[in-house]
Amino acid sequence: MGAKRRGATTPVLAGKKRGKRQALAELGDILRDTALRERAAEAWAHREQLRHEVAAVEPAPFRHGVIPGFLAGAAFAEELRDELLGLDFRGRCNDLLSLRQSEELGESSEPHVAALRHALCEEFRPWLSAVTQIELEPTIDISCAKYEYTDVLLCHDDELEGRRIAFILYLVPPWEKRDGGTLDLYSTDEHFQPQQIVKSLVPSWNTLVFFEVSPVSFHQVSEVLSEKKCRLSVSGWFHGPSTVRSARCIEAPLPRSPHISYNHEILYEWISLVYLGMDSQAQIQEEFEERSEILLKDFLKKEKYQLLCEALENKDIRWSSQGPANKRLYETAEEDSLPDILDKFLQFLRSEALFLLLSNFTGLKLHFLAPSDEDEDAGEGKATDTTRHSSPKPEQEEAEHYADSKPHQPDQPDNVSEAQDSKTQNGSSTPVCAGELRRWTHGHYTLVHDTQATEFALDLLFFCGCEDWDPEYGGFTSYIAKGEDEELLTVNPEDNCLALVYRDKETMKFVKYINHRSLACLNKHPNRTGFWDFSFAYYE
Repeated sequence: MGAKRRGATTPVLAGKKRGKRQALAELGDILRDTALRERAAEAWAHREQLRHEVAAVEPAPFRHGVIPGFLAGAAFAEELRDELLGLDFRGRCNDLLSLRQSEELGESSEPHVAALRHALCEEFRPWLSAVTQIELEPTIDISCAKYEYTDVLLCHDDELEGRRIAFILYLVPPWEKRDGGTLDLYSTDEHFQPQQIVKSLVPSWNTLVFFEVSPVSFHQVSEVLSEKKCRLSVSGWFHGPSTVRSARCIEAPLPRSPHISYNHEILYEWISLVYLGMDSQAQIQEEFEERSEILLKDFLKKEKYQLLCEALENKDIRWSSQGPANKRLYETAEEDSLPDILDKFLQFLRSEALFLLLSNFTGLKLHFLAPSDEDEDAGEGKATDTTRHSSPKPEQEEAEHYADSKPHQPDQPDNVSEAQDSKTQNGSSTPVCAGELRRWTHGHYTLVHDTQATEFALDLLFFCGCEDWDPEYGGFTSYIAKGEDEELLTVNPEDNCLALVYRDKETMKFVKYINHRSLACLNKHPNRTGFWDFSFAYYE
């Protein structure tokens, strides 16, 4: 691991290469005070608090330290800042972060950067080893980051093999909590999952923060809210012997259930007629099979869509915040608190008729009546008739119900447990779905994470209340290949639109952090701070 990692080996004379003038970084008084170092080591070992004018050691929510006035010379700190601002920065934007970052500075010959690197490795590292009782290696990972308006780094623990101590040196203008950009520290539960922010450290000029990297070192850089200030910092990790890492907490997935017995009439009740013709469904399927995704605009009848939007504003709906923060933050509706129209729409999304219609839209076998690949290879039609069993006839025609189909009543059980284990007529597993009604507003997001299940599925997203929503606000759903940052597909929230996306086992997805710009919506919609979506996944 050590041979592969890019690190900074300390030069004999910082800044001597390429004829650049030499700079010298002097660290503050803390390094020369032996008694204070011993007190800090004792506090660290016993997980006790130490407060001193030149340093603080804190045990909670995980062990960390704060050193104001880290660099002794004011002039050096200012020249370092100016040197850093002259570096080339590249924008980074993915599920976890939005910021501008320099290249790795381990080999940088810029005189003040090299001098800082030398001081960190040769002077600060021995002090840190003595305090933490960790044998730190003489190399560091180090880079510079600029956070500007709406930039953010969401909840994570920094754990990677060999990382033992993280550090951040702030070179910021006068900063207040209202400017955002705080270093937020999370408490954790018994499963080592982040619970809530219990401490926020406001960046301060020439202050260094360090903390122990561990399974509970969950932290974030909150969104920068100032439109004028730049949060400039130098950060990285000291490495040492790897520690045993606890097993990741595996969450239970959303409960899955087979379709509810509703016939084709429910489709006419909700869906725009343009999507119910056989020719239209065949065209949709052809496009979907070519691209594995499609966006169906004005999907619901206008009057039905308006009723949904009005109901979503109902103050009696109970919304529950979903976490943990290293995986997600948004709200879901408690279904037993929903107005009748929303409850009926959820039934529609779980209905047998929609399963069959989705089969016609996509070519997937989400109903036993849908043609299989073998049927298509034999030359049989792709779309199945949904009234006799597939494609609905004109609305005014009364078609007979499916043989054993009765409208679902909310207070009647659906024999879900029996259906879950049953087999369909062609002998394959019963298609199932899982979903929820979500509310999205400023600060909400989901993250790709290493315990995220990946499997073949048809994702369905239906959006409400996103009139005038701008993609720069965030809130869009991104699909990426596992292990990659490059987006394969982006689905933007759009009123009365149904998005269908087929993903495989190598495809991950996330909802991009909704930033401060989204509050501009309040200018046009004073009572609305975000939007809603119905998020479902269907499995063959």
